[in-house]
Amino acid sequence: MMPDYRNEIVDFVIVGSGAAGGVIARELAQAGLKVVVLEQGPWRKAQDFTHDEWSVMFQQEFSGRDVGDYQTFRHRENETAEPRGLEPEPAYYARGVGGSTAHFSGNYWRLRPVDFKEHSLVGDIPDATLADWPISYDELEPWYTRAEWEIGVSGAPGPNDPHRSRPFPLPPMPVKSSGVLFEKGTKALGLTPQVAPVAILSQPYRGRPACINCGWCIGFGCEVNAKSSTLATMIPEALATGNCELRPLSTVSRIEVDDKDRAKGVAYFDADGNEHLQRARSVVVAANGAETPRLLLMSATDRHPDGLANSSGMVGRNLMFNAHSVAYGKFEHLLNDYKSIQCTRIALDYYDSDEKRGFFGGGAFDARPYLNGYPVLYALQGVPTDGPRWGAEYKDMLSDYFLRNMAVTTAATSLPMLRNNVTLDPEHRDAFGRPAMRVTYADHPDDLSMSRFLQPKAVEILEAAGAQKTWASEIGEEVVGAHLLGTCRMGDDPATSVVDKWHRSHDINNLFICDGSSMVTSGRGQPTLTIQALAFRAADNMIRAARSNTIASVW
Repeated sequence: MMPDYRNEIVDFVIVGSGAAGGVIARELAQAGLKVVVLEQGPWRKAQDFTHDEWSVMFQQEFSGRDVGDYQTFRHRENETAEPRGLEPEPAYYARGVGGSTAHFSGNYWRLRPVDFKEHSLVGDIPDATLADWPISYDELEPWYTRAEWEIGVSGAPGPNDPHRSRPFPLPPMPVKSSGVLFEKGTKALGLTPQVAPVAILSQPYRGRPACINCGWCIGFGCEVNAKSSTLATMIPEALATGNCELRPLSTVSRIEVDDKDRAKGVAYFDADGNEHLQRARSVVVAANGAETPRLLLMSATDRHPDGLANSSGMVGRNLMFNAHSVAYGKFEHLLNDYKSIQCTRIALDYYDSDEKRGFFGGGAFDARPYLNGYPVLYALQGVPTDGPRWGAEYKDMLSDYFLRNMAVTTAATSLPMLRNNVTLDPEHRDAFGRPAMRVTYADHPDDLSMSRFLQPKAVEILEAAGAQKTWASEIGEEVVGAHLLGTCRMGDDPATSVVDKWHRSHDINNLFICDGSSMVTSGRGQPTLTIQALAFRAADNMIRAARSNTIASVW
C-alpha cells in the first residue's frame, strides 16, 4: 500500500517521474528515505496504451494540452512569441508517469569521451557557449553500465565504441529490412554500421516480457511493458519499498524557500485546482530541460528576482535540441518496415568534429521506417516531393510506396547559445494561472551546416543499398525539439553554471536539479541514457549526503 505523506516532512520531494526523476525516486526509496514524487500528468498503466494514431500523433494525447497548458514559440528574441495551434509544441515531451520514457523510441546511445571535453579540443566558437563538462566519460562509465543493466538494454558493442565495464544485459533486437539495407549501403561506401542499442527488451528481463514487434514505439506507450520506461521499471520498484508516494495530476507552481535560501517544499495544484504544499528536507527538480527552468523562473523571490538558483543568469539558457535531417528511399521489393522497433542499425563514422569541413559539428546516421511506418502520417506525407499530391495518382503511389520505403535519419550536434532559451511568456498563462513557457530557438549556422553535410551522404547510403528512387527533406531551422538539453548546465564555476557536478544548486544547498537541463553538450542525439546515468550518479551522492547530514535543511 502506498504511503500518504501529505502531512509529513519527507526527506525528498521530486518534481517529475521521467528519465531522471524515476531513477532518483527508486534509488532514494530503496535507501530507506521518504520520497514524494509529483507528476503533472496522469498515471497510465500498460493496458491504457493504444495504437490510436489520430489521438496520439495529431491530438497530442500525451502533451498536456487537454489540461490547458501550452507554449509559445519564436526563432529570435526580437520576435513576438505565439502559440502553435494544432502543431506539436516546440518543447515536445510527454506528461504522465514515466515522462517521455513512456513514449520515446528507445534509442539508447552513450556519449563518447569527446563529448565531455570538446571545448578543449576545438576552442571557442562564435555566438556559442561551448564548454567542457566537469566530469569525464571515465567518471560516468560505471553509471552508464548501471543504467543499462537496471533499465534493461538490448545491444552489442560497435567497432569504435568507447570502453565499457560490462557487456549489454540483452542481445540485440532482430535486424529489420531497413537495417539490412543500411548495412549494405554503408559498407559499400566504406562506413561501419553497428547495432543500435535500445531500451527495449529482446528477451524477457526482470519480470518483463520481450518486445512483440508491433511497430508502435515512437510517440506511443508500450502495452506489454517491453519498453524500458521508468513507468515500467523504476517507478514500480520505488513504490514496492513502501517509502515512496507517487502523486499524479499534480502540477507544481513553485519551490518554496526560506530567508536563508533553504528549500522547504514544493507548492502544487491538484487535479481540482486546489493548491497544496509538500514539505521536504530536500527538493529534486527533474521535470525535463524545458519544465525545469520554467519552474525555477516561476519560483522567483525578492532575494532571487531573476528566478531561483539563477545567480549565474544561466537558468533557461543554452537550450539544445539536436539538429536533424532525413533522406528517403523506395526499393523494388517489399520491406514491410512498419513492423518491429524503429531502428536496428546506426553508423557513427562522422561523430567527431573535423576542422577540414570548415565548421564545428559531428553526427550519426540511423535506419528506420519512412514516417515511422505510421499509416495516417504516411497517407498525408508519404510520396516524394516531386510526386502527385491528390487524386488517383496520389493514391496509387501511396499503395506502391508504403511497404517499400525506408528512411536514413541524420542526428547532429546542437551548439549551446544564450539566445536559445526557455523563459516565461509575459502575456499568456495556462489554466492554473502559471506563465506559459516561451521557447526561443534558432539553430547555430554550424549545426545547419552539419546537417547539410550529412544529408547527401544519407542519400548515397540509400542509393548504394539499391534504392530505385531517393529524395530528401528540406533542411531548415528546428521548430520542434524532443531533446531538451542544457538549460541548467552543470559546472564548477557558479558564475557560468547552475549546478555543480553532483547536480546540487550552487545557490540553494538542498536543491538538486537533474535531467536533460544538466547536460553541457548535446552529443549527437539520443541523450536519455546519459540523463539516466547522471541520475544514478546524482542519487548516490544524495543518499550519502542525507546519511551524513550534509544537506542544510530548513526543517
